[in-house]
Amino acid sequence: MKIETIRIENFKTFKKAEIKNLPQMVVILGPNGSGKSTFFDVFGFLNDSLQNNVTTAIENRGGFEEVISRGCNAKEDLIKFEIQFRNSSFNKDKTPLITYLIEIGFNQTNGKSYIAREILKYRRKGKAGKPWHFLDFSNGEGSAVTNEDQFDKVEDAQREEQKVSSPDILAIKGLGQFEKFKAISSFRTLLESWYVSDFKIEFARKLSDAGVSAHLSRTGDNLAQVTKNMFDHHRESFDELLEKLPKRIPGINEVKAIKTEDGRILLRFKDQNFKDPFVARYVSDGTIKMFAYMVLLRDPEPHPLLCIEEPENFLHPDLLENLCEEIREYSQRGGQVFVSTHSPDFVDGLSVEEVFFLTKQDGFSQIQAAKDQPLVKELSKENKLGWMWRNGYIEGANLKDAIK
Repeated sequence: MKIETIRIENFKTFKKAEIKNLPQMVVILGPNGSGKSTFFDVFGFLNDSLQNNVTTAIENRGGFEEVISRGCNAKEDLIKFEIQFRNSSFNKDKTPLITYLIEIGFNQTNGKSYIAREILKYRRKGKAGKPWHFLDFSNGEGSAVTNEDQFDKVEDAQREEQKVSSPDILAIKGLGQFEKFKAISSFRTLLESWYVSDFKIEFARKLSDAGVSAHLSRTGDNLAQVTKNMFDHHRESFDELLEKLPKRIPGINEVKAIKTEDGRILLRFKDQNFKDPFVARYVSDGTIKMFAYMVLLRDPEPHPLLCIEEPENFLHPDLLENLCEEIREYSQRGGQVFVSTHSPDFVDGLSVEEVFFLTKQDGFSQIQAAKDQPLVKELSKENKLGWMWRNGYIEGANLKDAIK
């Protein structure tokens, strides 16, 4: 999956914003309060809506009036998201442009949010006519295409009328469970697989109950289990991790996941300067965090979308370009990555095409691409972007620009 364009309307600090021509690795800059966390929450909101419903996703964020942008009329205005992406898992020979649109309103009578419109459509390459709306729903009722395997062969779609049990439930949630709606099912799976990191060092340190964990949890509380699973079932990936370990975490040359007598899992780290290994609770915060990132980024089955906020926390500046390289390698294996950062040292490892930044205009967030500034694009050929950012060459991306 590769997202190419995101449009946001009336969602918190984003009154109307667009980010387009996105690469596999997207890094967002901006001062505190510029909207970085809100931008990431677009993915979290859609995932919550899928797992539960939009009413729950709205209420978990303080209610509709807290989520809709300031100055909007909660009785009339809608929160809107539009995502354009390409999904090779649906059709490996062709990757048509896919658009997912959702508009959310609020029912004053029953106090619940509802989905005013939900569309999933594909643009047909080289074909005349309108894109096929594989799914088109309003207020809980609509239709879905049943002959989707012919979308690039025939002009007309065959449709089946459907109704969800409540207008605040995503249509892709229900229809995506049926094999005959392959396009809808594919997108539903992608939504479920989105990963927004909320790593907590104290969780990663603790002993884990024995069991199998194939993927690192969002908080990292199953780090030991995932490490053992990688050692047992994905030895090649684990060996690659160990080979890079001394370069990424100075002094550490071995990590083992040990099963204790009471059936729990703990991590033991070996420092090349000491004879005996030590357990996770005695290593530094930075060591735990860097190791967790390496485990996450060596996942044999990359998440289609990975979001990481401020990866530089607790890490030495000299490690950040290495981490940037690890994240880029992950994105090249198939998982698109979105990162937010305050660190020029991390930005030093980026290309100009990967850098975007947030600004505030009339109190609302806007997204800009660094490559759209001719001077920045030219200077980046011979200068590191972190240095350029620190010294004010990326116009609008610095704190002094935000407080003018």
